[in-house]
Amino acid sequence: MRFAINHITVPNLSLVDFFAAARNLGLTEVEIRNDLPDIVNTIPAAEVKAAAQKAGVDIISINALYPFNVWSGELPNKAIALADYAAASGAKALVMCPLNDGTKVSFDDLVAALKAMKPILQERGLIGLVEPLGFPISSLRTKKEALRAIDAAEGGDVYKLMHDTFHHHLSGETEFFPDRTGLVHISGVVDPDVYVNDMLDAHRVLVDSHDRLENIAQIKALIAAGFQGPYSFEPFAEEVHALANPEVSVRESMDYVLSKL
Repeated sequence: MRFAINHITVPNLSLVDFFAAARNLGLTEVEIRNDLPDIVNTIPAAEVKAAAQKAGVDIISINALYPFNVWSGELPNKAIALADYAAASGAKALVMCPLNDGTKVSFDDLVAALKAMKPILQERGLIGLVEPLGFPISSLRTKKEALRAIDAAEGGDVYKLMHDTFHHHLSGETEFFPDRTGLVHISGVVDPDVYVNDMLDAHRVLVDSHDRLENIAQIKALIAAGFQGPYSFEPFAEEVHALANPEVSVRESMDYVLSKL
């Protein structure tokens, strides 16, 4: 099992310290972001690439192009700029998230966005990681629907799915698509009082024995089905970000997951 780590796990660490923390954990695959922390808009891509090479880590993705399925206004220019940055920084993929404000987006608009984004990714040698969001207000909740759109856009060679264990659970989706999956995000929810439909990013912590999202069952299913890609930690909760020694906590989570497989 290959673990990776998303910078949002330790957003208070500088880019260099984040890369060092990954190596201290025995990891060589990392994800950087354009929100928390905002590396994309604060550090030149060439510096990111040099820092990654010096640390011996691979940048497997940048989070995220949003809302990728509404191809209008500033989004096309934003998509090109983010793809240019991804390529220049040495990142391999760009995470693409759908509109998540309660507004519906038609299937035709979803397909049109994927068609428009396809040459931008192809020209830069990037993979687009399409991440359905399981929230009730999301305009694209399931991986099955995402795949239907990817195939309609003839984008199977450019797009892969992001399987997020949190969003998989929230959406109620039961199918797994290991052959079409490029990356898995893992996080847990341990609050015993929050209803599934009320779960938010703020509830997402490291995976432990109190997890309510069935991370272990999901990971077992993906492994059994042949998925061999990385499983990247992506906890959003402030209590994780405030940990005094996050490396210890991440290692404990890694050990817990491995002990259950």
